[in-house]
Amino acid sequence: MVATQAPLPAEIAVLSAAEVDDRLGEAKRTLGTSTLILGHHYQQDDVIKFADYTGDSLKLSQLAAGRRECAYLVFCGVHFMAESADILSAPHQQVILPDLSAGCSMADMAHLDEVEHCWRILSEHIAETIIPITYVNSAATLKAFCGRNGGAVCTSSNADKVLRWALEQGQRVLFFPDQHLGRNTGLKLGFGHDQMALWSPDRDGVEPDVEALQRATLVLWDGYCSVHQMFTVDHVRTMRASDPTVRVIVHPECPYQVVEAADEAGSTEYLIRRVQESAPGSKWAVGTEINLVHRLAGQHPDKEIVSLSPNVCVCSTMYRIDPHHLLWVLESLVRGEVVNRIVVPPEDKEWALVALNRMLEIA
Repeated sequence: MVATQAPLPAEIAVLSAAEVDDRLGEAKRTLGTSTLILGHHYQQDDVIKFADYTGDSLKLSQLAAGRRECAYLVFCGVHFMAESADILSAPHQQVILPDLSAGCSMADMAHLDEVEHCWRILSEHIAETIIPITYVNSAATLKAFCGRNGGAVCTSSNADKVLRWALEQGQRVLFFPDQHLGRNTGLKLGFGHDQMALWSPDRDGVEPDVEALQRATLVLWDGYCSVHQMFTVDHVRTMRASDPTVRVIVHPECPYQVVEAADEAGSTEYLIRRVQESAPGSKWAVGTEINLVHRLAGQHPDKEIVSLSPNVCVCSTMYRIDPHHLLWVLESLVRGEVVNRIVVPPEDKEWALVALNRMLEIA
């Protein structure tokens, strides 16, 4: 759920970009090793240049947890990422999100009460064991739900391993909140569309299709990434028509039709690695968030790297983390004041850690 962010102090809000950069540099030098700045791949370059580490959400949380000398972990990402950092960090470390309104539309598509309702319906109509799996792009409460109910967390890079593990523990899987990652992973493992059923949390009083649920091996939550949902098969066709030599690579949060039409699909880290390791002169059309695509193009001028879509596919909530908000939290720390701290309640933290550790053991 997106929280309310108080307006920035007027003195910071009116600063020019150059003034913000100068003061950010000074604040970072003053804080030294007490503070670690984490920048997600989809973050804008004006923020990334101040990050100590860049990566995906889980990688950043793990890196931060390994830096025990850092008392403050400033996560330039979205809310669920900061929660994951708090779950994995040491008790003396405090996690800060520069703008509390930086949420995730996908994570917000599945709430604990909705998942618990779905779980009750499935349990009433399915006698076999059901294993809940949540994508890491979810709230801490849902990670804790999986921990309590014998399930695990997954990432886009290990979803296949985690799903295989789940089907060794039980006969059915409830996968949330991203239907596309769930479907693409199921297809990768050899399951047909007829072995998957879609659960919509917005029932509007309509009874669920019990027979479809009873037939399904994978019950997929009707959620999606607002960025990756924008890529289409027509984008792939248009790109190939304009240049048959281009290689199309997309994230598995894209609809399955796009994944099937692409040359390759993989996690954010996989996309980056494939482009980095490709030969000079390679041409890539990348189906993921635009800030990352532009960064890859800038880092590899010997290759042609463009977005798969002609539209600007930006993560708008991630974009709420800007240099002005980063300056505000850092200068607050310089004054000894912690603002926008993200704290996962102890019980949720305990069970979410169980689910995360299961994933790490599996993968």
